[in-house]
Amino acid sequence: MNISKTMQSRSEQPNPPGGKFGLANIVLILELSILLFGEAWYGYHLQALSQQREQIKRDYSTVNSITFGLFSVDTWSSKIGSVVNRLVSDYNISPQQKKALQAQVEQQLTGLISKTLADINAPKKSLIGRIKKLAVNKFVDEDQIYAQVPSFASTIVEKVCSPVSTKRLKNIVTSKVNELAAQTNDSTEAISAMLATYMYHKYNVADSSQFNQQISSRLASITVVSYNYLYAMLGCVLAALLLWLLMRNMIHLHGTLFFMSLLFALVLLAVGITSSLIEVDAQLQSLNIAIMGQDLSFYNQDLFFQSKSIVEIIKTLVRQPKPDAVMVGVLMLLFIVILPIVRIIAKGIHILGNKAVAENKAVLYLAFDSAKWDMADVMVVGTLMTYIGLNGIVKSELTEIEFHNSYLNTTPVNYTSLQPGYFIFVGYVIFTFILAFILNRIRARATTDTRVIPSS
Repeated sequence: MNISKTMQSRSEQPNPPGGKFGLANIVLILELSILLFGEAWYGYHLQALSQQREQIKRDYSTVNSITFGLFSVDTWSSKIGSVVNRLVSDYNISPQQKKALQAQVEQQLTGLISKTLADINAPKKSLIGRIKKLAVNKFVDEDQIYAQVPSFASTIVEKVCSPVSTKRLKNIVTSKVNELAAQTNDSTEAISAMLATYMYHKYNVADSSQFNQQISSRLASITVVSYNYLYAMLGCVLAALLLWLLMRNMIHLHGTLFFMSLLFALVLLAVGITSSLIEVDAQLQSLNIAIMGQDLSFYNQDLFFQSKSIVEIIKTLVRQPKPDAVMVGVLMLLFIVILPIVRIIAKGIHILGNKAVAENKAVLYLAFDSAKWDMADVMVVGTLMTYIGLNGIVKSELTEIEFHNSYLNTTPVNYTSLQPGYFIFVGYVIFTFILAFILNRIRARATTDTRVIPSS
């Protein structure tokens, strides 16, 4: 039986063979369009939340920057001044101190009297000097003077320790401390105050405590919602894959199903390259130093923060003045962004185009043979290795500044993490691998169906 004509007629159909475009295709497109819309909707909001989270974290990092805290001369001057003023304000002379002070005053008075009497009793050459010496020896009783020293010292001590004198001394010390603090500055206090005022107004809060509390609340909410969108988005893609499983024998629908699947992949790619992949965040939650018996504390000091998407990484590299950095950015743009998009388009042309277009050498190369140039999978592995490396480095460095003793206590925190954008990009890579396998199966089946079998 000669079936060459039948096979020849099949070979003239679009690749792959799919029969007529009928109601089943329309229903399938509608079903997949609903899933595609859901994926795109969730992806759009996920990407928006990613940018919002990054902006909030940058605002937090700006307000709580270590530059305006632990590394600020103004801040140290203010805090030390407050400690000294607090010590001076709370200072009161104890009975033991009064007793010691009286002993010192008595010693000084005794020495002063002894020196005075010795000067008077020294040999005098002048007539007036001799008269003074004679008068003192005649009318002054040295023993009586020495006996009155304790009462004189007690009067002096009581006068010095009186509330009025104590207040006057405290004011003198405080004014000198404030004067010294005003002379010690690095001009960061004005900038910090201006930034804080702007940020407090932006987030509608009154002080740093409310600001930090609101930031923490917003970030926690964004994290929960972002992962919900992530799961929903990947769920839409998984539903599309389940349709492949259910329709694996409905060959006439494979062309439509594959083209729609390419749109799912395109949405994954778009969201994956524009959402943050990794977030590096190191903070000093608290630092307490014991100075003069008082605790000098710093809280929520941001040491380092950086969050980038693939697109932002490329922009950063391209804008660098170094040619090698620009070259790396261009290569990333070409092999991680442009080439994957071109490959998706080529696969769509191959699956839906007529035979002449579908079997074009350029289309075939881009659809099947250019996978070795696609660096999306390399980016996935590279980002994961970068995260592992950076996370280890940050942990190691923070361990070096962690102290717990009677003088210094520090609590560093490492918030470095992979972001939802990374998992979306991983989903894109896995999904395209599956689509490549499916496309190869479709092509193999089409090649088998269009092979001309000799007549028996």
